[in-house]
Amino acid sequence: QVQLVESGGGLVQAGGSLRLSCAASGRAFSTYAMAWFRQAPGKEREFVSAIGWSGISTIYAPSVKGRFTSSRDNAKNTVYLQMNSLKPEDTAVYYCAGRQYGGGMNPSNYDRWGQGTQVTVSS
Repeated sequence: QVQLVESGGGLVQAGGSLRLSCAASGRAFSTYAMAWFRQAPGKEREFVSAIGWSGISTIYAPSVKGRFTSSRDNAKNTVYLQMNSLKPEDTAVYYCAGRQYGGGMNPSNYDRWGQGTQVTVSS
């Protein structure tokens, strides 16, 4: 079973950048579709981005498209979320998720989840 651990969160000023990492342990990571979700206080978990097993296909929520970029390094069992031009409304706990041969924007499509990393954007 793949286990996921996020890192890279923190406090940043509006307009700044952060790069989140999600390290996977276990085998067959290269067959996993991966995604990022986020959850702000008092709000439901929302889709941010997804990336296919090869890293070629990516999808983004309209709110982050053009500012966030997902990538993966299957040799390092790691997926990344580069976040640029951050806004206060990006403040949330960010989770990575994965599923073998899965994918898409629905959180129910994923069965492996990390513990989350806090991102706080100050105005």
